[in-house]
Amino acid sequence: MVLFLAGIFLLFAGGITSLLVRDQIKPFISVVFSFFSTLLLSFMSLRILFGGETLTYSFGLPFPVGTVPVVIDPLSAFFILLISVMSFIPLVYSTGYIASYKDKSLSSHYFFLMLLICSMTLVTAVQNAVFFLIVWEIMSLSSFFLVIFEDDKKEVLSAGMNYLIMMHISVLFIMAGFIALAMHSGSADFSSFTGVFAKNGILKDLIFICLFAGFGIKSGFVPFHNWLPKAHPAAPSHVSSIMSGVMIKTGIYGVLRMISLMGTPTLAVSYFVLGISVLSALYGVLYAIAQHDIKKLLAYHSIENIGIIGMGMGIGMLGLVYGHALLTVLGFAGALLHVLNHSIFKELLFLGAGSVYLKTKTRGIEKLGGLFKKMPCTGWLFLIGAFAIVGLPPLNGFISEFLIYLGLLKGLELMNINILVIFILSFGSLAFVGSMALLCFTKVFGAVFLGLPRSKEARHVENDSPFIMTVSMSALAVLVFSIGLFPQYAVRLTFTAVQSLTGRTENISGTLPIDLMNIISSIALAFIALAGILLVIRKLSLKNSYQESIKTWDCGYQAPDSRMQYSASSYAAPFLSLFNPFFAVSSDTVKPAGYFPSAGRFKEKKRDIIEYYFIRRLTGYFDGLFKKFSWIQGGDTQLYILYGVIFLIAALIAVVVY
Repeated sequence: MVLFLAGIFLLFAGGITSLLVRDQIKPFISVVFSFFSTLLLSFMSLRILFGGETLTYSFGLPFPVGTVPVVIDPLSAFFILLISVMSFIPLVYSTGYIASYKDKSLSSHYFFLMLLICSMTLVTAVQNAVFFLIVWEIMSLSSFFLVIFEDDKKEVLSAGMNYLIMMHISVLFIMAGFIALAMHSGSADFSSFTGVFAKNGILKDLIFICLFAGFGIKSGFVPFHNWLPKAHPAAPSHVSSIMSGVMIKTGIYGVLRMISLMGTPTLAVSYFVLGISVLSALYGVLYAIAQHDIKKLLAYHSIENIGIIGMGMGIGMLGLVYGHALLTVLGFAGALLHVLNHSIFKELLFLGAGSVYLKTKTRGIEKLGGLFKKMPCTGWLFLIGAFAIVGLPPLNGFISEFLIYLGLLKGLELMNINILVIFILSFGSLAFVGSMALLCFTKVFGAVFLGLPRSKEARHVENDSPFIMTVSMSALAVLVFSIGLFPQYAVRLTFTAVQSLTGRTENISGTLPIDLMNIISSIALAFIALAGILLVIRKLSLKNSYQESIKTWDCGYQAPDSRMQYSASSYAAPFLSLFNPFFAVSSDTVKPAGYFPSAGRFKEKKRDIIEYYFIRRLTGYFDGLFKKFSWIQGGDTQLYILYGVIFLIAALIAVVVY
């Protein structure tokens, strides 16, 4: 526990120190403090994950918090390891990225960045409902100030306010669930909630769904996702990578923590989690294909991958319901491993997108192109992240999705007609999600890095990303390959955390598919070796041969132009046209007229259907409602004093009566 407290102290001290030093050294100071904190927290987490021990500590606070238990069990340790390592790498990247904001003050940026990492770490360790809500709120507020870093832009402030409102709706749901649990258990400690969850009945399901909604808003499950595609593009790229790769996983932690307290969930709740997860995965990837902003596209892919993680949780919950040990282990192991894998490849993609933005000052996919020749390192690293996110072997995304696929197949052994139908549909949905993700990233990589530049922003790029940014992305690429080539060690990393979720005290290592992971590792290494040998043979055979490059036949037109190549929109249009009913579609068309038309235009916009038809109308209703009470805030000081007097009189009457 000393290591944990020291790690937290270093993060907080780093934030305070960054307020006191010059802007030029704030990034360096934050990296130094974060480095030592990461070492301490990682060492502690690995010791717990491989040793299976649980650390406990408690401290007292005034009413209404009381005694706060700090418990670091294997589930907490897994997320602490994730938070510390995967927050440190973008922090290193930021030292190169933030240098481009020469006109912006960094007086509070690194303070809130360190505070965010500190609060995320505390969220996974405190097990008192009141203090949990306090650090949860600190996490939301610190990330809000990071989102609005470019506060001189109207769209950034709008995205920040949307994010802040959604986070407070999240808190309301979590608070309601905790209040219900505390009222029935008589305590705010998590350990007392197990007795409430142990009682069968509708109350158990309602409390869990309420908490799932609160944590689901933070994670980005559909239909609680609308903040995510707005906040990620608005934030600086290193902040976007931490929010997508790490922060939204605190919502997953919250759900998993409640599952660990529930013991055996009900069948209805398990189907609910699996169903909403399948919907999130399909919805996220479909809307990702329709995006023209590279960071917004990646944000929708976060929704997709949160759905895949949720599918693993749903499978694990159904395994608990039916007492199927292998199904439970495969589901939860797949979910936890995908939490880690998504953090790695999504951070790599966001940092790659940040490098592109740094050089071009645009996120518009249609304005890019031809960057691979000028930014080869960024191009290769982005391609590795793209291969990983679509689940191609031998990279890390394949491993966690393989465990979830395997769980769906093993679930068919239950010989239950409901499970049979649900799992076959889930299996098909996951496969369809993978194929759509492949379509999306061939579109992105082709439009951004290949072909000819489509704008002056892309044409004027002269060199690749700064060295420190390339090093940060390379570290993530190494992790992508490490887990893909040696999955047996990554699966073992989840072992004790899965054991804490299943509630089993006996050794469950026999149910983990370690032998299968060893086989996958051998095949992946053999594939890499064979590919390397073939490349060497090809290079040697062509060393002294004559090679000639010939242009593709272009109908005699010798001056190729960017308008002759596929755009991102035209590439995806045939597929997206099949799903038009799932979008709120608007178009702007000017048809060419006459024998010699001077101009023509067609522009189509696909909006989020939940945002457009539900959230937009709901916010419009509340806006109109609140405007009816605008007379209350009339700017009259005497009137405000009268309000205060009325409130005091009402409070005195209430005290006398009760």
